[in-house]
Amino acid sequence: MRFTLKQLQIFQAVASHENVSRAADELALSQSAVSTALRELEQRFDVNLFDRVGKRLKLNEQGTLLRPRAAALLSQAEDLENTLRAHSEVGELKVGATLTIGNYLAIGIIAQFMQEHPGAQVELTVENTATIANKVRNFDLDIGLIEGELQDSDLEVRYWRDDELALFCAPEHPLAQSPLLTDKELVVADWIVRERGSGTRQAFDRAMGGILSDIHLQLQLQHTEGIKRAVEAGLGVGCLSRLTLEEAFRRGSLVPLSAPHRNWTRKFYFIHHRQKYLGSSIRSWMAHCLAA
Repeated sequence: MRFTLKQLQIFQAVASHENVSRAADELALSQSAVSTALRELEQRFDVNLFDRVGKRLKLNEQGTLLRPRAAALLSQAEDLENTLRAHSEVGELKVGATLTIGNYLAIGIIAQFMQEHPGAQVELTVENTATIANKVRNFDLDIGLIEGELQDSDLEVRYWRDDELALFCAPEHPLAQSPLLTDKELVVADWIVRERGSGTRQAFDRAMGGILSDIHLQLQLQHTEGIKRAVEAGLGVGCLSRLTLEEAFRRGSLVPLSAPHRNWTRKFYFIHHRQKYLGSSIRSWMAHCLAA
């Protein structure tokens, strides 16, 4: 074989960071070792995998074609290594989760998963749907848990579970006295919602079909807790996953509203790269999430 797994690992790190120095830091190698391994890989096959722009390395067409196949091969090698380890069938796993899932579901799932698989090492990244999808697409994450619908030719999207959005306001808000909202009341309300690119915002926009252009967006915030605090302060009406609101509803700091003539249901999904090898770690994780 004319290349090594270490060379492919270095290629993947450089492709991810587009920078030799940061790739070297990730792999705990010297910059010269990374540069040498990458140069030897290119020279051995008489191919350039990157365009050099100053200190930045940008994947070219050949590098882009190699990246998913290299990632799949490395995943298979990692799975083989995990299988050979007598103490655990599950090794390292890089999981991405959108904010609702990451902050309200993922931690509990990870805790149970690690109890069942004591040798597992799970690294969790929490971002919005667009960011998680991009990291999975670039092989920076093994698998993503997202709350937004996604159309991407590079990614496999699989149904995980259902979710429901809830409308809410502060107890002192005028709409708290009429919890069944009409379209007219939806339009005149001041809304505090998630930012574009989030799955929650996507579901909100879909639910408001036909009147979305008339909706007044008072604030668009990235964080769920920020939206809850703003609504508690009386700045407007919010829309978030019911998962994030159960405690606030119980203590009465927020009041649920309803517009049953509109569809507030949505789905959570697994996503992984179509060329990602689904080793024992990923398969065990997906099975655990489905059972949970």
